[in-house]
Amino acid sequence: MNYKINLNILRDRAYKIACEHGFHDKELSNEHCFCLVISELMEAVEADRKSRHFDKEKYKIGEYTECQGWLTNEEKFINVFNRYIKDTIEDELADAVIRLFDLAGLRNISLEIATKEIGDCIDDMAESCKDETFTESIYAISTLPVRYDGLYDFHTTINDMVLSIFGLAKHLEIDLLWHIEQKMKYNKLRNKMHGKKY
Repeated sequence: MNYKINLNILRDRAYKIACEHGFHDKELSNEHCFCLVISELMEAVEADRKSRHFDKEKYKIGEYTECQGWLTNEEKFINVFNRYIKDTIEDELADAVIRLFDLAGLRNISLEIATKEIGDCIDDMAESCKDETFTESIYAISTLPVRYDGLYDFHTTINDMVLSIFGLAKHLEIDLLWHIEQKMKYNKLRNKMHGKKY
């Protein structure tokens, strides 16, 4: 996995897509945004409980066979995404990071710390997950905002949550950057608010 990417570029894209889809039409609290991040992490737990993992080989076959001439490239992408990626552990972890990118964009928070440290400390972060169950790792990430409250600033909390999810993904041998790219492409094609209330 290539960690040479500038996470601020992904932050800006995620925030732009969220704005274009109506997610920031009204003012939202940090607690509201963190709750949505945590909801994505809980969806990752549900995916794990159901053993819903991304299967790269099935995905490649699906991409190859999705060749009906009457569908647009966008429709083909959506079909393959829905069949092989949506609602998997990988997809839900990507969603959680995208929500954090969006929150960082909303509050104009730089992800410079996460960008610099991701290449240096990702192996250590992955190693820290080896003695934890998936749910314990998700719990640790989910509780960072509460555990950091009063100790670290908001900026540090966002950066550490992003790094922690990348560390867990590395431990699980998930190409999280690829999944984030796929999910942002998918989100760009969705309707306003993705058909949800918030």
